[in-house]
Amino acid sequence: MDRTERFYKIELLLRSRNCVSFASLLTDLMVSPATLKRDLQFLRDRLDAPIVYDRHDNGYRFEAASGGHAKTARQELPGMWFSEKEIHALLTMHQLMAGLDDDGVLSRHLQPMVDKLQGMLGADESEARELMRRVKVISTARRRVPSRHFELLGSALVQRKRVWLRYFKRADRRVSERDVSPQRLVNYRNTWYLDAWCHASEGLRRFALDAVQEAKPLEAKARHVAVKDLEAALDAGYGIYGGTSIKLRWATLVFNAEAAQWVANEEWHAQQKSRWLEDGRYELQVPYSDATELTMDILRHGDSVTVISDKTLVAAIKARLKNASALYA
Repeated sequence: MDRTERFYKIELLLRSRNCVSFASLLTDLMVSPATLKRDLQFLRDRLDAPIVYDRHDNGYRFEAASGGHAKTARQELPGMWFSEKEIHALLTMHQLMAGLDDDGVLSRHLQPMVDKLQGMLGADESEARELMRRVKVISTARRRVPSRHFELLGSALVQRKRVWLRYFKRADRRVSERDVSPQRLVNYRNTWYLDAWCHASEGLRRFALDAVQEAKPLEAKARHVAVKDLEAALDAGYGIYGGTSIKLRWATLVFNAEAAQWVANEEWHAQQKSRWLEDGRYELQVPYSDATELTMDILRHGDSVTVISDKTLVAAIKARLKNASALYA
């Protein structure tokens, strides 16, 4: 029986029997007195388990919460135990999340949990810290979001409250004010977005958090939108311009044999279709509603890709390449 299993067993015994003698614990756990003492000390010191020795009953029990009974002390113990591998995985996940975190907004709230996880490792705490230093997230072209906006919008999302926004729309360089009902926070290509129901336009919209100039919480309850409706409205097309306000079209791209070695392992869209051609080239089909982002992704492959269809996209790529070529004429 490993240490994690023993912790489960100790908790179960103390809850089911209320007060358990040291001898009974030794019998049930089949460990040495020294090991049991270390386990009890670890539970108290590292995990803040409210385990006390009752001299009157000559056994161990959970200390009752103020004004309550010992059996109601469940909330004072961590909700679950983790093996060392699971703790290492959680610490790695925290480090990955920190890479998405501009001003430490997420890390600041998660740090108490991280400290607890490191404490649970006991003698391997230094190993955990070394592990976290071995995970690095490199973000490029990140657009930073003021922490006050991120926290306010995150709080409104959880509390299901509306928010007033002053928002700068880059496309027409205009500032607008509107009430929105937050539905989902999205991190896409190192940039945070808010999917929300806009009460001004009466529809679902996606707002770049770095373009929010001011935000204020409102007391009104947020309008609820089902996740499936949210996904259908905002995720069907290509990239961040994935809305279905414009009819979906399909783009067919063919990559040469060299570029295909990398592109074949990439996911451009959840609903993409692909196949290898006999000459070693790679054909990729993706749905799109707005060609803006798809055009940029195609152009970064230069002469390694050919756009086969649709005609609208072919014309857009031709025009962009012609304009770019003119700059170097």
